[in-house]
Amino acid sequence: MGSAEAIRRVVSIVDAQLKRRPVVVVSAIGQTTQQLLNMAAEAARGRKNHAFLQFEETRAVHEKVVQGAIAGADQKLACRMVDAHFRELENILEELAILGEPSSRTLDTIASFGERLSSELVTLAFRNSAIESVGVDARGIIVTDARHTRAMPLYSQTYSRLRESVLPLVQKDRVVVLGGFIGSTEDGITTTLGRGGSDFTAAIVGAGIDADEIQIWTDVDGVMTCDPKMVPEARRVKKISFAEAAELAYFGAKVLHPATLLPAIEKNIPIRVLNSRRPDLPGTRIEAESVPCRNVIKAISCKRHVSLINIRSTRMLMAHGFLHRIFEVFDRAETSVDMLASSEVSVSLTIDDSSRMREICEELQQFSEVKVDGDQAIVCVVGDNIRYTPGVAARVFSALGDINVRMISQGASLLNLSFVVSAGDVQKAVVKLHKEFFSDPDPAVFN
Repeated sequence: MGSAEAIRRVVSIVDAQLKRRPVVVVSAIGQTTQQLLNMAAEAARGRKNHAFLQFEETRAVHEKVVQGAIAGADQKLACRMVDAHFRELENILEELAILGEPSSRTLDTIASFGERLSSELVTLAFRNSAIESVGVDARGIIVTDARHTRAMPLYSQTYSRLRESVLPLVQKDRVVVLGGFIGSTEDGITTTLGRGGSDFTAAIVGAGIDADEIQIWTDVDGVMTCDPKMVPEARRVKKISFAEAAELAYFGAKVLHPATLLPAIEKNIPIRVLNSRRPDLPGTRIEAESVPCRNVIKAISCKRHVSLINIRSTRMLMAHGFLHRIFEVFDRAETSVDMLASSEVSVSLTIDDSSRMREICEELQQFSEVKVDGDQAIVCVVGDNIRYTPGVAARVFSALGDINVRMISQGASLLNLSFVVSAGDVQKAVVKLHKEFFSDPDPAVFN
């Protein structure tokens, strides 16, 4: 969704699938969400000129998209719509420049403009191409809790609204367009689902209308054996199970938002990951059943910007309740733990959100010694065959050679083996592992 050309591709993709009665969920155009948050931060700091410089740049991007993707009377309508949205945004930024530090509620309101704009523009682009379409404000459909900037959907209320408001339009052969990422509380206060939330919205909508398939359109050919930017020889995985895809998503595979799979799993709706630049490719199908494969693993993922926290009991042996006290600290800080390893006197764990690190360490230091190593990364190898194949760990660590491994986790999941290395060693580790495990890929599973 980064340009007029991208929107024209969306029109072509949807037009080719009209018989399937699609519901379309769109993300913001280009880097709009980050630009919106940047201008909010600048306004709050009193740097109003910097905020409005980004404001004008973002506005210009949308105006350029209108000029390139929509023609005639629809173009004039789109221009008025863009103008109205940016006037509303301008008023919010002016207020923020006076009030200072934005609340999380204000940040959600500002961040919502990206998807609100893109969904209305795409609706008009469809109409401009003779596709009967209806734009529906996702904030009236996706009901969430009130945890601003990372809200979670209230599924029963959301599904009810989808059945009442969206399905009747679909049954009339209208293409419904919603903005992803955004929702609202039961009181109608705007919320956002967190980064990558557009894919999550698509899965929620697909589950709520009992879709035949959920399609995630990206800029890669599907789920790959690893990030092709790191290993150009990466292969497309033709089919993969929900369980394997969930492990990859949680441990850093950018092609899927970690929460995307949950609604699909619950309703057993297959997900297909496709490349909008190469729509003729079949992509990757994600389904409930595991796919037989002669290779031990299906894919490698990595998560950067991880902190490794080593917690040592101040007593000789770990006291009863030590782990409980540790996890109470992370619970109060609303910070998730990715990996965990423990010994008789110490616990090592990783987190990828260090925003409350000082608070966490201060509490932990009341009953333990704490050491934090930043700039770490988790590398994860995933595959259903790991549970059945002896010697996988030996192959992994033999392939890594002289790369220092800081922490290992195997057994918590039967589908993955994860370990922590310095961020500077990630590229080398992934290259070595890909060479080890994909020198002879199964043609029935990989392409």
